[in-house]
Amino acid sequence: MLRKFIGVAIAASLALFLTACNKQEEPVGEKAAAPAKTYTLRLAETWPPNFPIFGDATQKFASMVDTMSNGRLTVRIDSKNKHKAPLGIFDMVKSGQYDMGHSGSYYWKGKDPNTLYFTSMPFGMTTPEQYGWFYYGGGLELMQKVYTRHGILSFPGGSTGNQMGGWFQKEINSLEDLQGLKMRIPGFAGEVLAKLGAKPTNIPAGELYTALERRTIDALEWVGPSLDLRMGFHKIAPYYYTGWHEPGTELQFMINQKVYESLPADLQEILRVAMMAASYDMYARSYHESAENWASIKKEYPDVQIKTFPKEVLDAMRQANEELLAERAAADPLAREIIESQKNYMVKARAWTAISDQAYLNSLGD
Repeated sequence: MLRKFIGVAIAASLALFLTACNKQEEPVGEKAAAPAKTYTLRLAETWPPNFPIFGDATQKFASMVDTMSNGRLTVRIDSKNKHKAPLGIFDMVKSGQYDMGHSGSYYWKGKDPNTLYFTSMPFGMTTPEQYGWFYYGGGLELMQKVYTRHGILSFPGGSTGNQMGGWFQKEINSLEDLQGLKMRIPGFAGEVLAKLGAKPTNIPAGELYTALERRTIDALEWVGPSLDLRMGFHKIAPYYYTGWHEPGTELQFMINQKVYESLPADLQEILRVAMMAASYDMYARSYHESAENWASIKKEYPDVQIKTFPKEVLDAMRQANEELLAERAAADPLAREIIESQKNYMVKARAWTAISDQAYLNSLGD
């Protein structure tokens, strides 16, 4: 028994000795790495579940974030059916109820009037011009100047391109036809129409068809062929007008500033790059879908009448727009800074647009 005990003790001692030797000889840096910390961000979007194009942009954004971060950062998306507040995204991100949001900046004019300028402005920049302004002309810095006052960062979130002027149940032949016209139209364009006697309102996407069908409103603008035909507006409003109010409509990604700043630098950069890529992808998709659906309008929906607003009406809209901009600039130094920045950039960019894209299209004679 003693011999057996001694043998076991010797074996145990040898094992401990070898283990100690192995630990001493283990090179520095070959210890098992600690598992990487993971993060989850909750994003609330204004759109219904699986909403085409807009909702696709958020899904692609989340997928890119997951892939580029190798699973360290996950974005969980709640559509309006989940959070029940399609036009409450600003407050939810500001309060920290949600970390991120996807919506339209001009929805928040009641929270801060200076948010109006970062979606699209009547008679303003086209999408390529506006992207130039955002990324290289100081636009993004001005947007952060507005949003950081509310503890939010805002980034371009996808463009629809030039939007159509809307679906009308009666033809617009003069300024008199705008008097008392109840129209769903958000942003600065709504203020322009209000100045001309119309009654603008804002209604979430899921309620638009019913409002038009029940004559709660007389007209509405939504996007363009990329989404309008899916919504069925052509069935209840025969007049489809060309645009003036949103020549380059840009959605937005919002993120709570404290949440963003709490992330490691590489994850901040992954978010920024994924937002930019998702935004450009949405613009390409919107353009493609609009081209496809526009081609089908005449063939499949011959009763739709494509109209352009009379010159008298367009001239009055432009004048009202200029007067409103002048009033805003005079009343608010930050508004003046944004308005002047957009105006100055558009003068420069439009000169190039005229001699490049516009001159090329004019030369075709089609």
